[in-house]
Amino acid sequence: MHEAERLLGALPARLETDADSVERDLMKLVLTIIELLRQLMERQALRRVEEGGLTEAQEERLGLTLMLLEERLAELRDRYDLSAADLNLDLGPLGTLL
Repeated sequence: MHEAERLLGALPARLETDADSVERDLMKLVLTIIELLRQLMERQALRRVEEGGLTEAQEERLGLTLMLLEERLAELRDRYDLSAADLNLDLGPLGTLL
């Protein structure tokens, strides 16, 4: 028997789901993607600041935008009872996402 067939055979005939857990799991996935993008944007912003490619006003606006995004993500994590660690998906042999 192939590994996939064995794993599928171990699944119950009917998956138990409720609206709250489905919504929380969906928000976990969405917030993980947003957090990954936020971190990438932050790294890009830091690189641009270090290269001197931004005016002082642009640096200020960029910093404020990133701080507000981080605050909003924290509010959404709290709303769905998720921690920052919950968003760090385990990718198996590749390690963690964030």
